Amino acid sequence: MKEIDAKGLACPKPVVLAKKAITSNQEVLVIVDNQTAASNLTKLGNKMEAEVSVVEESETEFRVMFKKSKSSNSENDESKSESKGAKIYLIPADTMGDGERELGQILIKGFISTIKELDPLPKKIIFLNSGVKLAVKKDVTSYLKELEDKGVEILLCGTCVDYYGLQEEVEVGEISNMFEIADSLNREEAVVI
Repeated sequence: MKEIDAKGLACPKPVVLAKKAITSNQEVLVIVDNQTAASNLTKLGNKMEAEVSVVEESETEFRVMFKKSKSSNSENDESKSESKGAKIYLIPADTMGDGERELGQILIKGFISTIKELDPLPKKIIFLNSGVKLAVKKDVTSYLKELEDKGVEILLCGTCVDYYGLQEEVEVGEISNMFEIADSLNREEAVVI
């Protein structure tokens, strides 16, 4: 069994180390010091179709155990099954464009409300930096929930959500990590808004 002490490492380093280890080892134990890192590792294990268990030893020590199953798919199989034509939208701000802030807020709301009418729908919408604020705005979350109901994956940068103190206010989407975001952008055609 491969053991990795990832305590004190910033996102996405624990996920990157775990992914490399899971690829070449049947069992991997990763020790992290916060719940967010443990959640990110759990998502990675699920994505890689590995058995995942998390033991909270204390508030500052989480032991995440991965065990590869015999039926785990390789990354190549996963990428082959990705849908064709659908794009990823990367939204790095709570406004659209560089002009007046008020106009930018109107434009981004209009853009998000329009996405649900597209064919094909985007595969994912990723929110970074102040873009994560859109996941708590009442006049935008209804559109995002509708998109989620139609199968669009909504990802929010966890570091950004933490930075803006929005953990308790997020109404839609999944808190993600930089590894998952970078991996998504690397695999699919992305459009920066």
